[in-house]
Amino acid sequence: MKRLNRMGIPDAYLSAAAGGKQGKVREVVYPVKHYINSSRQLVTEREIDAGEAGRATVGGAAIHKSCSVYLPAGYEQSDPYTRYNVLYLLHGVGGDEYEWLCGPGIEDGKYLLCNLLDNLIAGGDIEPIIVVMPNGRSSHDWTDRTFNPEGTNMLGFYYFDYELRYDLIPFIESTFNTYANVRENAPETVAYSRMHRAIAGLSMGGMQTLNLILGGYRCDSAALAGTESVWKNGLIATVPAQGMTDLFAYIGAFSNAPTSSSGTVLGSSIASRGNRLKLLYMTCGDADDISLDCYEQSIDGLADIAGDYLEEHYQIAIKDGVHDFNVWYNGAYHFIKKINQARSDLK
Repeated sequence: MKRLNRMGIPDAYLSAAAGGKQGKVREVVYPVKHYINSSRQLVTEREIDAGEAGRATVGGAAIHKSCSVYLPAGYEQSDPYTRYNVLYLLHGVGGDEYEWLCGPGIEDGKYLLCNLLDNLIAGGDIEPIIVVMPNGRSSHDWTDRTFNPEGTNMLGFYYFDYELRYDLIPFIESTFNTYANVRENAPETVAYSRMHRAIAGLSMGGMQTLNLILGGYRCDSAALAGTESVWKNGLIATVPAQGMTDLFAYIGAFSNAPTSSSGTVLGSSIASRGNRLKLLYMTCGDADDISLDCYEQSIDGLADIAGDYLEEHYQIAIKDGVHDFNVWYNGAYHFIKKINQARSDLK
């Protein structure tokens, strides 16, 4: 475990890169066959036990969702011999598939995130990378951005792992030229592919990377359950998620939101699933009155319990940081660089 003080992003990295070194953003639409319907059931085409899901599972027609995809400079769909690593970035409770792009604004006529990625690549800090920014609500009303603890749109946040595993990742890896290939299930291919996928999220998305990827608890409405929320936000924990460390070796959580599971739960899940994590990067502002308590609970005991199944673990409290993009872009910048460093150890 490593603890670092705040380090800033070079100002030049937030300005537009040279014209030939600028990536592009595409909006793509993909079918989703795993989502929460209007009756709060999990729609699925697979044999998922209702006990595991914590609710009834039913068949149903696919819905179609959109996500934003950053493609680095030089990406050519017609070049099947050049492959790319993939990073998934998850948004906050009031955000959507555009939050990582639009939230902090524009510099030199380009999204700040694109400038940052372009400059990291152009400067040789990281290899060219594809970045996928989905809408994290796996629900029939996925475009509803309101905070409503009783809403199916809110419930969809806690079931995004099924969409991610069975719908989004297969779509991305069959559409773009990626190293990872989820369609191949030979043990050596699964082990290889997870080394080329990373995922991180801000606030609610940070909760998702912990609860759904490491393996914590799903949540639902306290009012519908006839009980009170320990977080005072109208939500209660229900059933544990299975985790997705078989698909991801690099995980980041920036200002993880309330409803994130405890470090004891998360560390136990990492150890029990037996998939060694190359990197877990967790950060929060020390003046964040939304996430700081939950962040501290989520790091408490995690590394000790995960043991040898966790290689690098960073816990970074950013001095005077609050719940905003200053913290989240700082986290993304360092997380992305450390992914590249961790991958270089594999060569």
